[in-house]
Order: sequence, then C-alpha cells, then structure tokens
Amino acid sequence: MAAGLFEGQYVWHPAADDRLLASVSVDVRAGRYLSARDALAETRGDFGLRAHRSLVLASEAADSDLVERWLAEEPGPEAALLWARVAVLRALRAADARDPRTEALERIALAACDRAATADPADPTPWVAKLAMARLHRLRDQAPRGLLTAPPGPWRLFAHVLSLDPWHREAHHRFLACFFPRYGGSVTAAWDVAAFLGQRAPTDSPLRLLPLVALVECYDPTQLLADRVWEQPQWRSTALAIQENWLPVVAEYRFTPVLDLAYLAHALVMARREEEARAVFAAMGPYASRMPWSVFGDPAEQLSRARRACGLPVPGA
Repeated sequence: MAAGLFEGQYVWHPAADDRLLASVSVDVRAGRYLSARDALAETRGDFGLRAHRSLVLASEAADSDLVERWLAEEPGPEAALLWARVAVLRALRAADARDPRTEALERIALAACDRAATADPADPTPWVAKLAMARLHRLRDQAPRGLLTAPPGPWRLFAHVLSLDPWHREAHHRFLACFFPRYGGSVTAAWDVAAFLGQRAPTDSPLRLLPLVALVECYDPTQLLADRVWEQPQWRSTALAIQENWLPVVAEYRFTPVLDLAYLAHALVMARREEEARAVFAAMGPYASRMPWSVFGDPAEQLSRARRACGLPVPGA
C-alpha cells in the first residue's frame, strides 16, 4: 500500500494508511464495537495485520468498558482477542506506574490471553500479548546455542509463538524488549539477542532492523561520540542492506509500516546516507511515529531535522 505524498503535516495516528482501521478507531472511541469485530475478523490468517489492528484498537479501547460489553453481548474470537490486548495494556500501564493494582490486573490479563488462545488456537496474537508481559517477571529459560552471552529469558514462550508464525514481527520486538537495560537486561544482552534474531530472518524481512532497534534503545548521550556510532561500518552496512533488500517490498504491504521505516530512516540519516534515507521518507509519506525520534528529543523536531538533512519539506516550511 503506497503511503501517499507528504502534504505539509505529519500524521501521527498509529493506523497510518489503514483507512478501515482509522475509521474503526473512531467507532471504538464512540463505544461501538461491530466494525471492530468485522475489521479483526477479516485478518484471520494474516497475523501481521491482525497484530497491528488489535494493538491499535486496544489503545483506543483501554480507557472504556467497550471490550467488557462486547464480550458479554457477543462473545467470539475477536472479542476475546481484543479483551486480551486491552487487559495486557492495562497491566503494563499499571506496572510502569507502580500501581498497587498491578498484580490483580496481571492475573486478569493472563486469563484473558488464555481465553483468546483457546478461542482461536492457530492465532499467535494472544501469545504475543502474553509475551508483552514477560518483561515484568524476568523469566529465565536457558538460551539456545548461538548467542555469545547466552542471556536467560522467556525463550519457551517465544518458541511457542514462533511455532505458530516463525517471523512474527511484534513477537520478535516484544521478546527483544525483555533484554533492554530499562527492563533489567543489559546492553550486551540486547545487542546479542538482536543480532541473533536479525541474522536468522530472511534478507527482505523487517526483522533485520532489530539490531538498529537495540542500538537506539542502548543509546547513551553521555558517551564520547555517541551520535557517531551509526557511522561505524557494521551499522552503516546493516542499514544499507535493509534499505536495499526490504524497502522494495514495503509497497506490497496492506499498511505502511511506519515504525520500521522510521528506524531505518533514522539510521541512514545518522550514518550520513541522506540519499538512501530520502527514499525511506518517501515510502513513509506523511505518517510519523514517536520512536525512534523521541529518544533524541522532541519527536516532531527530530523528524523535521532528519527530513531537512535529506532536503525534504517539513511542516511550516
């Protein structure tokens, strides 16, 4: 799906150019769930789209009783899935805020994930939702061979997701997050896991971006020449290979993968490869994400700075 031309303003909505999802998001905010049911039902078998839509709709529904009403009035796989997504989101928000209700919300979330998994055993999405909570408990399964640091983590749960969908994008990102320093991991573990997972993926897969995600996550502005890291040959070649092998297939996606494109554009700009970055921004069109730009300052300002470096228009110019 083509993102469309940049028309002078950034579009920050996570639905991006999935226009059906954007319309359904409006319904969900208004307390209506029938369009959400249909939008999720049509994603059965397309696990990437199912993960994307259910996650966006959960963010819209988390502050209301919509999923509870839906589950009571019309139970089914889609209602169970969105309930799992919402319950996990609420549990994670509570944990990050050190809310005393966290433990109770986690129990609800785990039960919701199990219900959704039972409703549709072939769907990896409920297991991905459960994997999102793994960072709260520091699961310590033994790592497989092939990792330098062999960091323990939720490897069994991750393996189960991969048995349902070997290249599930969100699952890989949720799993990698368990090794980030802010969640009790370490820089070396995050880089090790990111490299291990990225090297396994096909050359035209967005999972090749995982090392660049870890690089942003482990960015330390206090280190000498921190902003020059992306210019190192290993990172520059990683970004260029992704631009060459993955970017051409983005036009075939059912929605523009804005977050992945943003990580690639950022890495190329930081590596001083503005010509290649310009093509990535063209694929993004007007759509924007907070990450990775927010790690370096105000996301709108950082995005505009990167676009200007590539000779591209920015809002207000």
